[in-house]
Amino acid sequence: MTQLPAPAYTPALGPRGSIELYDRVIALLTREEKWRAGLLVALAPRDEETIVDIGAGTASMACLIKTTQPGVRMVAIDPDPDIRTIAEAKAVRAGAAIEFVTAMGDEKIDDIVRPGSADKILISLVLHQCPVSVKTSILANAFRLLKPGGKLLIADYGRQRSILMKLAFNLVRLTDGYADTRANKDGRLPEFMRGAGFVHVKEQSITLTPTGSISIYSGTKPQAHC
Repeated sequence: MTQLPAPAYTPALGPRGSIELYDRVIALLTREEKWRAGLLVALAPRDEETIVDIGAGTASMACLIKTTQPGVRMVAIDPDPDIRTIAEAKAVRAGAAIEFVTAMGDEKIDDIVRPGSADKILISLVLHQCPVSVKTSILANAFRLLKPGGKLLIADYGRQRSILMKLAFNLVRLTDGYADTRANKDGRLPEFMRGAGFVHVKEQSITLTPTGSISIYSGTKPQAHC
């Protein structure tokens, strides 16, 4: 029997998870209704903006944005073709016209989104699954795609500030790997955002969940980048 090569990314719910259960598990274990609502407010989508969702998964956030503000151009990027199938079906049910792209978050998609043309980029529950080198390359790509003055929003596990949240986050670390999740646990995402060139980086909110605390971070691409 020919063994297929392992994907170059952590699949949804880890290597042993079921993508068919993804949405239900995320809803149950991350209190997604709360942090997605906060992310939408922070994003403040406007008509005619180009918004890119890196690591869009099953397009829950992309559908929410597009149905809230139909006038935006919504681009959803994810490397998993099986997840994309679920996402496309969800978008059809929601009546949301979304452009789907099968690609890694640090991959150049200049024929679809020109560098310096995106108004806003969001990255949700992606970076904790990536090695530090991939985290930083995804952030560098987001910076490259954004127009000057464009905004980056990240919703992901951040610094776990209490023993309870550290213990809860161990469930995620067991699934997605202790090495890849360490930087998130230690609160290093703002450091990586600044390293990519973003300014006005801040942690806007924290949501306590059964799997650890999820933070929303924001940053801006400077008007003039030297």
